[in-house]
Amino acid sequence: MTDSTDWRVTISLGSQANVEQARQSFSEQEVEQDVRSKLGHNIVVGAGDSQIYLYAGTELAANEAERTAREVLGQLGIDAEFALHRWHPIEEEWQSPDVAMPRTEDERQAEHQRLEEAEAAESVDFGSALFQARAELPSHREAVALADKLQGEGYPVVRRWKFLIVGANTDDDARALAEHIRQEAPAGAQVTAEPAGVRLPYIPF
Repeated sequence: MTDSTDWRVTISLGSQANVEQARQSFSEQEVEQDVRSKLGHNIVVGAGDSQIYLYAGTELAANEAERTAREVLGQLGIDAEFALHRWHPIEEEWQSPDVAMPRTEDERQAEHQRLEEAEAAESVDFGSALFQARAELPSHREAVALADKLQGEGYPVVRRWKFLIVGANTDDDARALAEHIRQEAPAGAQVTAEPAGVRLPYIPF
């Protein structure tokens, strides 16, 4: 049995009432029990405003979940549109199963490099950083001192009392920047790399 949820069936419904009716039916485990009994796989059910999501660990389980969901909705007289997607671990988004996954380490590195270049180009085009390194310092005084030090190194720093934020063009840049800040920061500082939460200047180098 697998707990992976790399595959997703998106069921788009016409109204919120249909979503509630379908979700109630799915919550009775008709879909999950059917797939588990046939394939031994778990199905995770989620819902949005006008959609229901069926998460599965394999393409076979996702296809079986979709087949069962079609039967359930057909019995309820609910029309729906179905779409199958697979999680891309490098792009970090749901994509069509037709999109080829990197299979070798060289292919993974090349895909990762392509994504980094795309993120950097988007940061430049947008005029602000897509990622950031965020530091929480033990005191206001230490935050001011670290901000001054980083600004002296050429980093555009946003400081808010005990917090510092520095923009980065890519996820890799943010991780490297966070590591650099950890080395510069005093003991007790908490530093993370994350998607940008505020509009920050992109880093031109």
